[in-house]
Amino acid sequence: MERQDSPSAKWWQLAFGVLCMAMIANLQYGWTLFVDPIDAKFHWGRAAIQFAFTIFVATETWLVPIEAWFVDRYGPRIVVCFGGVMIALAWVLNSQATALPLFYVAAVIGGIGAGSVYGTCVGNALKWFPHRRGLAAGATAAGFGAGAAVTVVPIAKMIATTGYQDAFLYFGLGQGAIVVLLSFFLRKPSLAVPVQRKTLRLPQTKVDRSPREAVRTPVFWVMYAMFVMVAAGGLMAAAQIAPIAHDFKVADVPVSMFGLQMAALTMAISLDRIFDGFGRPFFGYVSDNIGRENTMFIAFSIAALAIVLLLTAGTQPMVFVFATAIYFGVFGEIYSLFPATCGDTFGSKFATTNAGLLYTAKGTASFLVPVASLISAAYGWSAVFAIIIGLNVVAAVLALFVLKPLRARYLTDDVPAAAPFPGQPVRAA
Repeated sequence: MERQDSPSAKWWQLAFGVLCMAMIANLQYGWTLFVDPIDAKFHWGRAAIQFAFTIFVATETWLVPIEAWFVDRYGPRIVVCFGGVMIALAWVLNSQATALPLFYVAAVIGGIGAGSVYGTCVGNALKWFPHRRGLAAGATAAGFGAGAAVTVVPIAKMIATTGYQDAFLYFGLGQGAIVVLLSFFLRKPSLAVPVQRKTLRLPQTKVDRSPREAVRTPVFWVMYAMFVMVAAGGLMAAAQIAPIAHDFKVADVPVSMFGLQMAALTMAISLDRIFDGFGRPFFGYVSDNIGRENTMFIAFSIAALAIVLLLTAGTQPMVFVFATAIYFGVFGEIYSLFPATCGDTFGSKFATTNAGLLYTAKGTASFLVPVASLISAAYGWSAVFAIIIGLNVVAAVLALFVLKPLRARYLTDDVPAAAPFPGQPVRAA
């Protein structure tokens, strides 16, 4: 007889997932620390070195559905273990690389590893917490930022004292070993986790939809389009925050906050990461209580207003700091709201693969980021801000007036399948 999971099991699974996410965070957030030291040693130029990061993001994003397919069939343990080996191998290769192609190969390997861990941990959280998908996905995604916050300073110190090669080697081996160890504790629920009665206000499917079924629905593609819109704006802002600060002439202006004084750009980046990490579980929790689309409308609207504030008064250092912090505080929620909405719409059985397919929207959005540089050069930052504002406003409107009724109609069709008349065959859930 299959055993029932203990009440505490889901919280342990969430904690293990968050820790795994923290261990892969430096592959994205810590990379910037290595660019200049690598360039100083080999003189390849920043653009050539940064192309490795582009390869990493593309590989990490677009291969998640394939990795998630293995998770839904073989469980999270083997996929995360594989991911831990791959991220360690990637940074070990970086520590030994003396040619650009090897850095590019390492970026592919690291992207495969990071995607294996990211997609698995988010998908596993959705399965363990069908009644709190927003909070679970948000907390897991927040681990991705928290890991960088804890380890970026030690990495920077090691680079300064013993060189970037040692930092790649020792942190790569350490992070990979921890992920491999944690992988042995990860598992999917032994039985279907029941949805609690108090959360029935959230529309949720009673039928598990396969990835093939999910991608054939208009609901999926409306969510995908919204994800691309909001992610594109956020990635544009993240990639361009330093040039914007310099053009606004606030980058090096000292500001005081919380008893600390530092340059406005440094303060802004620090607060951005804190607000981003906090916003993911916060808005996920809010969405568990007031609904996914309602929360999307609020978050996307606040994002648009924050950019309006940046556009109109961003040349004032304190306004620049607060406006960017608010914006990133509501931007990160897409990594909790969209996976949660996907799980609600298409069910838990294939949640990892379906969420992975939706996550490729981040990869699609990343291809739009270079457009911001071209537009700013031709028309100024006001044109870039106008695009970001427009994308968020359109996404907010779509959430409330298109996605919400569309999902409601789609989920209504599940009711007959979940509760058939006597004598009818029951569809597997």
